[in-house]
Amino acid sequence: MARPQMLKLRDVLEEIDMSRAAFYRMRARGNGPRLVKLPNGHLRCRRADLDRWLASGEQQTAA
Repeated sequence: MARPQMLKLRDVLEEIDMSRAAFYRMRARGNGPRLVKLPNGHLRCRRADLDRWLASGEQQTAA
């Protein structure tokens, strides 16, 4: 089984076109994709988690 693709935070921010500060404000409000903190303190986001989060936003705006 292939390991899930882990995206760096900078790649996530680029894909969703958001600043780091805005992303952290959104996360502080309890929104945003699920992040994984690595032992070295860096953050990663699984591709599946980002795609799921983006799809949930599409569903909310379509309702």
